Formats: sequence, C-alpha cells, structure tokens
Amino acid sequence: MSIFSGKIRYIVFTILFICGNIFASSGGEHAETTMTHKMMFLVIQLGIILLMAKLFNLLFEKLKLPGVLGELVAGIIIGPYMLGGLPISALGFPNGIFPLASATFPVSQELYGICTVASIILLFMVGLETDIKMFIKYSLTGGLVGIFGVVGSFIIGDLTGMLLLPRLMGQECGFFSAPAIFLGVMSTATSVGITARILSEKRKIDSPEGTTILAGAVFDDVLGIIMLAVGLGIISASGDGGGIDWGHIGIIAVKAIGIWLTATIVGVLASHKISILLKLFKSRSSIAIMALAFALILAGLFEEAKLAMIIGAYVMGLALSGTDINNVIREKLDPIYEFLVPVFFAVMGMLVNVNDMLSPKVFIFGLIYTVLAILAKVIGCGIPTYFFKFNTLGALRVGVGMLPRGEVALIVAGIGLASGHLSSEIFGVGIMMTLITTIIAPPVLVALFKSDKSGMRTEQKSEIIEPLVFEFPSKQTADMLVKIIIRTFEREGFYVHLIDRDANIYQLRKEKIIFALQQKHQDIIFNCSKEEAQLINTCMLEVVAEFEQMMQYLKKPLDKVKIGKNISFAENKRLDKNEGLRKYVDKDLLILNLEGNTKKEVLEELLQLVKSKGLIKNFEEASKAVLEREKSMSTGMQYGVAIPHGRTDSVNRIICAIGLKPEGIDFSSIDGQPSRIFVLTLSPATGGTPYMQFMAMISQMMDKKGREEILAAKSKKELFNILSGGNEEAQASKLHMFTDKLGKRRKGLKLRDITKPELIKCQLNADNKKDAIIELLNMIAKTGKIDNPEEVLKTVFEREEASSTDIFKNAAIPHARTKFVDEKICAIGIRKGGIDFGDNHKVEVIALILTPLDQPMHMQLIAGITSKLSEHNIKKLTNAKTPEALYKSISM
Repeated sequence: MSIFSGKIRYIVFTILFICGNIFASSGGEHAETTMTHKMMFLVIQLGIILLMAKLFNLLFEKLKLPGVLGELVAGIIIGPYMLGGLPISALGFPNGIFPLASATFPVSQELYGICTVASIILLFMVGLETDIKMFIKYSLTGGLVGIFGVVGSFIIGDLTGMLLLPRLMGQECGFFSAPAIFLGVMSTATSVGITARILSEKRKIDSPEGTTILAGAVFDDVLGIIMLAVGLGIISASGDGGGIDWGHIGIIAVKAIGIWLTATIVGVLASHKISILLKLFKSRSSIAIMALAFALILAGLFEEAKLAMIIGAYVMGLALSGTDINNVIREKLDPIYEFLVPVFFAVMGMLVNVNDMLSPKVFIFGLIYTVLAILAKVIGCGIPTYFFKFNTLGALRVGVGMLPRGEVALIVAGIGLASGHLSSEIFGVGIMMTLITTIIAPPVLVALFKSDKSGMRTEQKSEIIEPLVFEFPSKQTADMLVKIIIRTFEREGFYVHLIDRDANIYQLRKEKIIFALQQKHQDIIFNCSKEEAQLINTCMLEVVAEFEQMMQYLKKPLDKVKIGKNISFAENKRLDKNEGLRKYVDKDLLILNLEGNTKKEVLEELLQLVKSKGLIKNFEEASKAVLEREKSMSTGMQYGVAIPHGRTDSVNRIICAIGLKPEGIDFSSIDGQPSRIFVLTLSPATGGTPYMQFMAMISQMMDKKGREEILAAKSKKELFNILSGGNEEAQASKLHMFTDKLGKRRKGLKLRDITKPELIKCQLNADNKKDAIIELLNMIAKTGKIDNPEEVLKTVFEREEASSTDIFKNAAIPHARTKFVDEKICAIGIRKGGIDFGDNHKVEVIALILTPLDQPMHMQLIAGITSKLSEHNIKKLTNAKTPEALYKSISM
C-alpha cells in the first residue's frame, strides 16, 4: 500500500505543479473576479478530479474493492478539507486548488452544478437498466421496504439524537427538537446511485433483490423528501410557539407522493409514444441526446415540485427501459456517463469534513449513530421481504442494498447547517454516518451477491425461451449470413445491439419484441419465445433467399486473369532482409528438384513432405482443402510462380513447403507460362493467423532477382538463406541483439516483477509439452492467484493449438490473456535435455505467462522476456542450481 501511496502522492503534486504554473502565468489574483478565470479554474479542477477518480478507481479494484469507493476516497483526499485546501502561493494557488467555497458548503457552485448533471445522468441510466416488468412486479415489495426503512430509520435516528445530545454535547433535546428531527431525516434517505452502480457492475439490477432495492430506494427518496418537508413544518410550527398544523403537513405529503406516482404511471403508459417521437431524429446519437434532454427537463420539474431531481431522471429512464431504443440510448450515452459519473462520486467525497469527525465526542456520537442507522436500515428494510417469499439471504441483500446514504443525506445535512438548525459538530456526525455507510455497503453487498444462491424461498418462474438453431455448411457461410440477418431485421425496423463481442451475441428489439441472436461456429441460434419464432422463421427464409441470389451472381464468369494479375511479382519493392519469412520457412520443407510433372503430382509431393514431418493431423482433409481451392481458381500466377494454398484445421499454424522445378510444368498460370517455383501453404481455418501478411512477404521475395536467386540455389541451406534474408547464424545473432535492446528499453517490463523464486523450477518433472504447461500452471495455482485453473489451462492450450509458442531452438513462452488472474504473473521451468514443443522442436527453458484480460502490454511483456531467453543467455539459465540463482540471473 505504501508503494501505491508514494506513486499517488507523486502524481498529485506533479499535477499541482503543472496546474500552478498555468494558473500563475494566466495572471493569478488579478483575474479572480472574471468569468473567464472561474471557467479556467473549473476546467483545471475537472481535469484533476477525472485523473484522481480514475486512478483511485483502478487502485481500489486492484485491492478487490468497488471502484466507486475509490472515486469517493479520491474526492475526500483532493477535497477542500485535505490536499485541495492547502495553500500553494508560490504556484499561484493561495487558497488551494479546491478552496473551501463557503462556511456552509465546501465546493463551488459551478462544480456542484456539474455534479448535479452527473447525478441526473447516473439515475437516468439506472432507470434504463431496470426491467419495467420486474419493477412493477416488485413495486409493492419495494414500497413496503421503503416505508419500513424510512419509518424505522427516522425513529431510531431521532431517538439517538434525543438521548445522546444531552449526554455528549450538553444540549437539551426532545423528540420534536430540530437537531433530533434532522438526525432522523438524514438517516432515512438511501443513496440509490451507489447501490445501483454496484448492482449494475454485478449484473444484478434485474434480479428480484435488485429490482426490490431500486424500487425501495425510489420510495425511500420520495419518503425521505416528504420526511424533510414534514420535519421542517414541525420545526417551523414549534419555532413560532404554536401548535403543529398536521393538515398542512398532510397536504405537503400527498402532493409529493401524487406528483411522483402520476409521473411514473404516465411515463410508462406513454413510453411507446415517446419512443416514436425520439425515432423522428433518425440518427442514433440524436435519439440518445434527445432522450437525455427529456430526462433533464423532467428532473428540473421534479425539483420545482420540491422533489429530488434524481427521482425525475430515474422516472424518465424507467419509462424508456421497455422500449426498443433502450440499448441505443445506453450505448450512445456511455461515453458521457464515463466522463461525468466519476465526477459525481468524487465531489460527494469532497463534501466530507474529516477534521470534524476526528473530535472524540463527535467520533463517539457518530459511531453510535452509525451503528444504529445501519441496524435500522438492514432490519427495517429486510423484514418486509419475508412477506414476499424472500429468504434470509435475500432479505440481507435488500437490507444492505438500502444501507448507503449519500447525496440526499448530504443535502439534508447541508440544509440543516445552512439554516442554523444543526451545529458543525452534529453536521460532522451526519457526515460520518454517511461516509461509513457508503464505504461499508459496497464490499458487503458484493460479498452477498458473490454466491449464486437464490434470494427467494421458491424458484421464480420465468418465460420459457425456445432456441431456434439453423445449421450451415461452414463457419464462413454463417459469418456472411449473420451480416445479412442483421441488415434484414434493421430494414424491418429492429434495433440491433452487440451485447457480447467475444461470444457473438446480439440483441434485436422492436417495440415489445425482444430476442437474442448468437453465432456458434457454423450454427446461428435465436433465443426467442414461441410467439416470435414464426417471425424469425419467415425472416430467415428471406435471408436464405437473398444469400442464394448472391451465390447465383457470384457464379457468373469473373475476369480471374485481371484479378490475378494484380498480384504481381515483377516490380516489387523487395525487402533487403526478409526476416519475417524466417519463422514460416523450414529447411526440412524445401525441395530443390520436384519429381512430379503435373499439377496434381506436384501438389501431392509437397503435401506428402509436410505429412512426413508430422505437421498434418488429417492428410485427406488438408489435401481436399488445397485441391478444392485449385478447382475454384488456379493459383498459378505470373513469371513462373505458383502459390497453392488451403485453409484447414488439420494444421495448428501456418505451414509452408516450397518446391522447385527448374524446367517448369503446366500449372494453368495466368500468363500461360510454365510454373517453376511452388509455394504450398496450409493455414488454420479458424483462429487468427497472419496468412495474408505471409503471402505479402512471399510476393516481396518473388521479383526478378529473387526468382533467379531461388532457382539458382544449390542446396537447401542456400535456398533457406535466400528466403530468410541472409546467413542463419548472423540472423540469429541480430535477433538476439534486437531483443536485448528491446528488453533494456522496456524498463517497466521487468521479469523479476512478475515472478519469484517459488515460481521457478530448475528441473521440471514433465517430459512433454502438455505436462510441462500443467506443472507450471500448478505452481502458479498454489500461490492462490488464479481463480479458475481449469479454464486458464484451457485458454493456454487453445493458444498453443493456434500457433506453437517456441521462440528459439531451446526456449518457449506459452502464454494467455485470461479474466481469471488479476495481475501479470510468470512461472519458469528448466528441462535439461529438452522437451518436444511441436514440430520436433525441443526446448529447455519454458516461461508460462498469464496476463489479465483487461490489461495492455501483453505482447510488449513477451518481447521483453524474450530478451532474457535469447540463446546466449539460455546456457546461464540452465546451469543455475537453485531457483534463487536462476531468479537472480533473470533479474540482472
């Protein structure tokens, strides 16, 4: 933690220094009253907030804590009560970068205004993510949860003030005294934004607990505002010395509930009309912006009606959640959300006065008040759920979800402080309760949702989804059909949203019709209801018809000669050193004098050569792939060069066999001339392989000079050197020098940072590639840094099948990106005598690298480690007697 703290401190003061120079150069105090100065100051503040919020977000996620908590803490640290309020006169900040705006409110009006807009966007997006059907289903539960939570919290908070104020603060207080009422009201309002973000991150918003929490939080906020209105009415009446006008207070309460309830019902009923209106703007970006405009207007109207703006934003999001433009709005507003929402939580942190909470009497008062406020919410909100088939786990999830207080509680506390009804000490108590409940709720809520156990006593019935599966001859056919399907449904007025890029899952929506489309290899799968199956079958008939028509067009004669001549071997800009071919060309797959005299015989001879080296899993399938490609169009190019090829999963990587026939044979070439140089290539049908890049490198070698040199080669070694760009030993030495320099340049990618002696083994027990990888993975698993070793192992093996990771004659770096590790990690093993790592290629040093899925620099890391595993270092590594000695060697 101290390392992180040092880095954070360095970053903070670097930012302060830069901003100070900018500020000082702009005129400093002479511009303080100008609008330009205020805006400049605001821009700098926003930049710092975004940097620090994102930095702390990443830090807290690294510590297995919710990122939103990091944003709150970032706000506290850079806020006016801590670093932000420190004077830096020498740099042009006499009152600090985030000076205390006033005695009643710590941040500037401009910054709080942006924070307000951010809170509206946050609640609007939360409303969009809410399943309206589930919301209506659980609105009764949510209503009771909100009512019990508010009433219980208010009574407990008020009684706490009444009992502790005289004893700790020396201030007489009754149940209807202003401080007690404010303590009661502050403890009622749930911060729905914090809980909603956790639910969203855990994908639990649509769960019974999630919808109950969100529904309860909306009721909670409405009732909290009503309680504030009631409390202010009581305080006002008591201050005037008269009786309490319960009739007036009742009117205020009915008005608040009526406005909220009416807006929600009207919004849901009119959602289809609103959707049609928004679609008039055509552009998806315009649709999203106009939807946000409606949310802002409704939020403002709610504030005018004495209700919180965030409730109006949530109501608009809820209204549009059931429309077909839901995902369009969310997708297009996501950049705005990512920009503004961290600002909201950071500014919430800035409102916390740490100094007040350090006072012993305030701390004790605040601790007792906080514990009771936690119990009041958890018990008060949890009990009603038992009447709606929730079990104890579900009740706890709902109770803890309603636990955090945030923006509303802070606003209530600010009103009390500004109106003089609260002292600064009681304000500190309220802030302490808000902070602790906000901090404690996210990790507890995450822990409660970590289990897959249901929160309901009985299994919830869900609509039966019948998958429709359409099987096609090949993955390539399915790829093309998916594009036609999407285009067809879009013409029908559907909105298509890519939900999961890796799994090829799309959601298609039009008004009330919703179904999912997924491609799995050559299968296209629709997850839909029985009512939607007929529509999908009808559309698929049209899709297949369109595809067949496209195939008919493709059957018309094409000018193959014209297309083929574009691949020219005449005037290429040849590479002086064609190093890229080196890893594809094998001396054992070269033939100087082919025996075959026909196209079929030459192809058979080259294929048999590849087979003899054990590089083909299924010879018949590979041969079929090459011959079928020749039937569609001859691969005989110009100037005596032929490039027969085929895609087949009978090989794991690009395999290249090259044969020469100086006298030439008829290969049906484009220019009608005999072919003399034959480059046979096999590449995997699935998985990413740089086949086109390889073909481009071949073409660069096949200019006039290159063809003459190739045909004049007297030995396989000479031909290999021509193809790979020079002397084999010199090339290896050059590669080592390059990787050494690369490793020295990458100071941030040190091997010692991602491994340690316990992850090093000087003599592996395994005698084959598979067992070696398993042995290294088990070493990492023992450290507890892998969440799911079986899935990680599967990912590593899939990577190996795509292309073997042996990099030199005696070193290999198997690796994978995976979501089951949180940091880069490496295990190293030595096997003296070598292990066959594929293609009869033995290696002595094996380094297994695992990188988190969302972290960059994976390939740079491998390049850096390659420099440590170059051939002139291998001997030193293999001679190491202990893991400590080997670790020391790679750390140098």
